[in-house]
Amino acid sequence: MLTSVKDRPVIVTGGSKGIGKGIAKVFAAQGARVMIAARGADTGQAAADELRAAGGQVEFCQCDVSDWESVQNMVSQTVDAFGGLSVMCANAGAFPQTKMVDMDPGEWDQVMATNLKSAFLCVKASIPHFEKAGGGRVVLTSSITGPVTGFPGWSHYGASKSGQLGFLKTACMELSKYNVTINAVMPGNIYTEGLQDLGQDYLDTMAASIPLKRLGNVEDIGNAALFFASDEAGYITGQTIIVDGGQIIPESLEAMEEI
Repeated sequence: MLTSVKDRPVIVTGGSKGIGKGIAKVFAAQGARVMIAARGADTGQAAADELRAAGGQVEFCQCDVSDWESVQNMVSQTVDAFGGLSVMCANAGAFPQTKMVDMDPGEWDQVMATNLKSAFLCVKASIPHFEKAGGGRVVLTSSITGPVTGFPGWSHYGASKSGQLGFLKTACMELSKYNVTINAVMPGNIYTEGLQDLGQDYLDTMAASIPLKRLGNVEDIGNAALFFASDEAGYITGQTIIVDGGQIIPESLEAMEEI
């Protein structure tokens, strides 16, 4: 049993839907005080209202994680609301599917800003508050796409997720001065609103390629993030955990037919 995170202040960026909402739900269910941050005011407030109705201590803050001033404001609002900051879950991400031949360079820049630059901004804004608290936790939501696998149309997404892991290695050294750990969860195919948009054929094909024969759910990622945020994970930093139901293991779909 993990040490309780009850009443610990937690930020979850991109927390209005998908994996972010799942992370927020897991932390809220464990009694943490959760600030959901997202660009969309309506969906963000609705997510916060839903989790509060289930008994969680949850607030919403509108934030563009690619903008330094907006990120600073998000952290300040959290500290004002909850009295400090214990955990930063830098989860927000974008994954438009566009092949390179069709991609406008501006789309590349936007994905990098949302997925990679935001990780740096969220960590930087958190440092003074972690220092004041005497420690803290950072959990990044990376992906198997980029660091381990590839998929047509996601060259920018894969590059950004690989970049997060490069950032992670140096960040873990610099953050150690403040008694802060930083680790990353690397999801495989998780059933979210975004994945639904790719169509049923995609969902069925992906499920068929996973040894556990199903897509993951958002709580699977939330549980991994919760572990990294726990006291028990206090000697783990600069590390990653793949949560994919074994997706990256089979050499081919033919290998799956043998089980």
